[in-house]
Amino acid sequence: MATAREPQSSHEGQYDPRPVEQRWYRVWEEAGYFHADEESASPPYCIVIPPPNITGSLHMGHALNSTLQDILIRWRRMQGYNALWMPGTDHAGIATQNVVERQLAEEGRTRYQIGREAFLERVWQWKAESGGTIIRQLKHLGASCD
Repeated sequence: MATAREPQSSHEGQYDPRPVEQRWYRVWEEAGYFHADEESASPPYCIVIPPPNITGSLHMGHALNSTLQDILIRWRRMQGYNALWMPGTDHAGIATQNVVERQLAEEGRTRYQIGREAFLERVWQWKAESGGTIIRQLKHLGASCD
């Protein structure tokens, strides 16, 4: 009767792909692989990412959609197209207003109490924090957005 044995490996611990992924992404960005050329005579090809709601992080549906779009953009680039893949984030929606109003409620205040200018400043602050998260997540996926 055969007995189970431990797999033999010269590797210690688990593989961490982050250093390799970060290095290659930086190489791609520095080489300008993710930028369309305004002066190019090549046929244009463009995908605009509809802005995800900035009130949270991307989910698996976003990852799937981004992967499919990335495949199309890279394929067109390889075919010689002047390909543009433009990401977007939504910063003016009702959902964003609701998040900021909930934050204020936790502080015991309302948007009316702090005034329009202070409220807009809080919305822009939230957009900067959350919108950056979405772009970082797209980069983490290896997305080749312009």
